[in-house]
Amino acid sequence: MCYKKIQCLVDFELKTDKFHPSHLGQLEFYLEVLDQNIKLSHENPSIGVLLCREKNDEVVKFSLSRSVSPTVISEYETKLIPKEILRNKLHEFYDMLENKKTE
Repeated sequence: MCYKKIQCLVDFELKTDKFHPSHLGQLEFYLEVLDQNIKLSHENPSIGVLLCREKNDEVVKFSLSRSVSPTVISEYETKLIPKEILRNKLHEFYDMLENKKTE
């Protein structure tokens, strides 16, 4: 793994809906606040990472075309733990607590 110090603030935004251009405007506002009020003089401009439930690549392309802030927009997906695994883990946890009480 390559690790390099980028010396900047990073703002992560997690949206539970699909990407809208207004999300980018809000993110750029936050980046400007970080750069003007929190960033140190030796640090690079803040970077925005916007994670949305889904995105349309063409809408993202148009939205980013005039943006001057370094920003990444990506999709994410959630996966639920299967009920049986969750049930077993809860039983293990309960048993562990019971064993500690009897010690």
